[in-house]
Amino acid sequence: MSLLPRLRWSEALPRLPSRSPAEMVPETLMLELAGQMRRAERQQRERGHAVRKIDTGVDYSWLASTPRATYDLSPGERLQLEEVCAKIHPAYCGPAILRFRQLMAELEPEVQEVSRLFRSVLQEVLDRMKQEEEARKLTRQWSLRPRGSLALAAFKTRARISPFASDIRTISEDVERDTRPPPRAWSMPEFRAANEH
Repeated sequence: MSLLPRLRWSEALPRLPSRSPAEMVPETLMLELAGQMRRAERQQRERGHAVRKIDTGVDYSWLASTPRATYDLSPGERLQLEEVCAKIHPAYCGPAILRFRQLMAELEPEVQEVSRLFRSVLQEVLDRMKQEEEARKLTRQWSLRPRGSLALAAFKTRARISPFASDIRTISEDVERDTRPPPRAWSMPEFRAANEH
């Protein structure tokens, strides 16, 4: 009797369906939000126990376990957050989570404030994505533009600027005619107009 039929080596192992990174970003971000909400709730509960212990002077937490009321997002708020999470590019998912964790550690918000904090972090990330996309567009636009500007070339052919032949009278011109030129330095040659000789 052979073991091969029982082990079924010839069959392919069942694989989990692969998902795109764009599908995984909202799920990852929402899991992070849920974890941070549980953490904030636990911290809030521990602070409450510490306050009661200080007030009464006795710790009865070992005696009676109170039912834990958990804070949960409303379905509408959850859908809005998932919609915003879906706009986040996969490359920005990690920085968004790090920023959210940093703010959670700094601020230690109440459970009810966590979703607002999360929304503000997502908005920061979306703003940064928009700024970087605009910068990329400008860079691409400038790199694809021809080196010699056509507008400048057209301007050069239309108008020739001659600094010595001008019909426009200026105040400085009148002042310069009436004053004697400053004495020249020995290292500089002296140029005089033809009518001064």
